[in-house]
Amino acid sequence: MIRTRFAPSPTGFLHVGGARTALFSWAYARRHSGRFILRIEDTDVARSTPEALQAILDGMHWLGLDYDEGPYYQTQRLDRYRSVTEQMLAAGTAYRCYTTPDELERLREEQRAEGLKPRYDGRWRPEPGKILPSPPPGVAPVIRFRNPADGIVAWDDLVKGRIEIANRELDDLVIARPDGTPTYNFCVVVDDWDMGISHVIRGDDHVNNTPRQINILAALGADVPQYAHLSMILGDDGQKLSKRHGAVSVMQYDDEGYLPEALLNYLARLGWSHGDAEVFSMAQFCEWFDLDHITASAAQFNSDKLNWLNAHYLRQADARRLARLVGKRLAARGVTADDRAIEAIVDLYKERVSNLNELADAAELVYIEFHPRQELLARHLAPETLAALNDFAAHLPDVAWEAQAIGTLIRETIARHGLKMPKLAMPLRILLTGLEQTPSVDALIAAFPRELVLRRLAAAWSGQPPR
Repeated sequence: MIRTRFAPSPTGFLHVGGARTALFSWAYARRHSGRFILRIEDTDVARSTPEALQAILDGMHWLGLDYDEGPYYQTQRLDRYRSVTEQMLAAGTAYRCYTTPDELERLREEQRAEGLKPRYDGRWRPEPGKILPSPPPGVAPVIRFRNPADGIVAWDDLVKGRIEIANRELDDLVIARPDGTPTYNFCVVVDDWDMGISHVIRGDDHVNNTPRQINILAALGADVPQYAHLSMILGDDGQKLSKRHGAVSVMQYDDEGYLPEALLNYLARLGWSHGDAEVFSMAQFCEWFDLDHITASAAQFNSDKLNWLNAHYLRQADARRLARLVGKRLAARGVTADDRAIEAIVDLYKERVSNLNELADAAELVYIEFHPRQELLARHLAPETLAALNDFAAHLPDVAWEAQAIGTLIRETIARHGLKMPKLAMPLRILLTGLEQTPSVDALIAAFPRELVLRRLAAAWSGQPPR
């Protein structure tokens, strides 16, 4: 069975790069009717925070990346890591090293002075015929993996192709600290082994960890997963992704009014393609997704493309769902609104906006007091306009409250007063919304409650601001 995993560390939020890794791992498992596992790598207790953990879980939930197993927490598996460490000590594939941090630093300084790569020199590594000194008193040892001294470690990366590393380039990795806590690379190996992970899909910043992990798996007699290392994501400007163009919490995209399906669709196309397909559902993505069509070159984040996709999904979205999402945003602003009451506004404006916050701005106009700018009122409320507005408002209580009937009344009014459409439509827009650019004015009026429209029109000749 295909078994993939997403294994974030709760030392930071779930950002775009991590979300893409999770998406690809999730989709690969779904494509092959496999299992997708969430694992929290939280052994870095000093840097892990509850807030970061919650942000990861919230991000996964918001994106809809449901996991079949987990979340598993490494801090709850410490006994298992200790047990494997003892097995490796007994088998001779690991050993205790009493080199102190000060000794290691002096060793590295000497190596750098000689132009050598700084690395542990194996002074406590057991070898046939080698006599080790007695353990120094008062020094708690680390435990190191006895890396093979010769040969190569190689794998056929499912994205990058064949990769080979000479074992002589790898020193003996610390797998347990002096206090007995396991290190990152060791925990990953034991977890992937215990959880039967068949495919490890992760960022290419982990390529250097892979040969060490393969060697430890081999020493344990465990199956080695297939690896697929995803290229990095660059910002709009071609530079390393930073907070100003995407390296932020996934939940910030929710705050900024993006729909999860838009972000997922966008992330799916960052480094992967299926012909010329640009817009597709996650069901289609899971049906199409494979590792053969992931590019080995860096992907570039494009904010304009994400905004375009979000606007597309807003146009396609059900008005009731959008009204619910907008209602939550209004509530966060202190504005109470019934979701059903804002459906008409949402349905009217969703063709004209690029995010949910802009939809909320439009819906908010129904519920708050606002003051049209005086220069707009002075420009558009001429005496003949006021007369036409008064006439229109006088007939408005009796008209059917739908766009067609209201449009008919507007045309009849301008005909009676000898005006052109903008002379009446523009003041109506400004008095209702404070804006010169809105959807069709008859549809706009129909989307507002009748009593509100009459009250705001009355402000035109009362001298009071609309409410």
